[in-house]
Amino acid sequence: MPLLASLHLRDDMATRDPLWARALRRGIFAYLLTRVFVLLGGGVAITSWAVQEKEKGREPETGFSNIAKYLDMWDGHWYMDVVRMGYPRDIQDNVTYFVSDARAAFFPLYPRMVHYLDKVFPGGPVPTALLVNFVLGALFIYLAGRIALRLFDVKVAEKAMIVLCLFPGSFVLSFAYSEATLLVLACLCLIALTERAWLWAGLFAGLGSLARPNGLALAVACGVAALLAIRERREWSALVAPLLAPTGFVGFMLFLRHHTGEPWAWFRVQNEAWDEGTSFGLTAIQRVADFVLHPVSSPTSLMTVFSLVLMGIMIWAAKRHRLPAHHVAYSVVVLALMLVPETVTARPRFLFTAFPLLLACGALMRDEDGDRWLVIVAVFSAGLVCVSGLYGVYGIIP
Repeated sequence: MPLLASLHLRDDMATRDPLWARALRRGIFAYLLTRVFVLLGGGVAITSWAVQEKEKGREPETGFSNIAKYLDMWDGHWYMDVVRMGYPRDIQDNVTYFVSDARAAFFPLYPRMVHYLDKVFPGGPVPTALLVNFVLGALFIYLAGRIALRLFDVKVAEKAMIVLCLFPGSFVLSFAYSEATLLVLACLCLIALTERAWLWAGLFAGLGSLARPNGLALAVACGVAALLAIRERREWSALVAPLLAPTGFVGFMLFLRHHTGEPWAWFRVQNEAWDEGTSFGLTAIQRVADFVLHPVSSPTSLMTVFSLVLMGIMIWAAKRHRLPAHHVAYSVVVLALMLVPETVTARPRFLFTAFPLLLACGALMRDEDGDRWLVIVAVFSAGLVCVSGLYGVYGIIP
């Protein structure tokens, strides 16, 4: 296939190594096991809901509907609205997140893909959305392993896949969120940039910016890779990648302008429905101060501190094990976009999107096979269950 050939994703000498086959099996096992961990967190949430219902004198719901309710909560609710109804033609004045018009804040690639697949698969949009993410999540783990194999070696690839599966932010691969879509496209874009397949890189980046607003980080990665190609080899064809990269974001803004008759619809919904503004890291600093002064009063502040500590470790690992410039550019912009907003700041799911830094963590743990590795696995496993449970009980904004 031309795409596989241009991205060098067909079998090569490294993937014929029996150690790679073993690493891949372990990565798949880790992925399946950690999806169970997410459901364990969901079990905590569902139990909490049942207790609340009984306290109100109502009979709690039972069965698989509770699992679906858990996995499509928070942003999943809005994506499902886009799946079912598309985008509003008129957005009311002073819109809030209590009305369905607020769905205009959510990017279209994932929900529209689910919309069309729902016409093929039985069961309704929620099971289809969750199945899509389960498959895309597994594909992301595989592609990230291939990137780590290319950058480092098979030991690092194995550790990186396991770390990615266990990382607390990996809950998004099970929820009805759009991160799994973006992460697959980010892997493909970064691979294409490495292989100097500029057209493919631009197309993948363009789709990434149609999946999530922080997909624009891929445009910066394309720009950095193109500048280096021009400076080092006078490869002017590299400019096609950064030129195509923001087309998804721009196209969605133009669509909303035409669809709603309002020039800046997305920005207004963000501002009015979610009070979204910019703090340039001040929100994170305030959360850290709150944690220092009141250590056990706010799970939100605790999560912010936890995320900032993990971010520091990830950056340190990346400095020790140098990544290609386009990987670094993508990761830095993802982290910057995480810290800039006023409402939601450092969170495990945003750190997870900066996955190249986690590949560097895999390199840091390359030879960890003893007790320390078991401790890391245990801590991350507990973290994944706890984070999934906290979101399920509405204890903190994801």
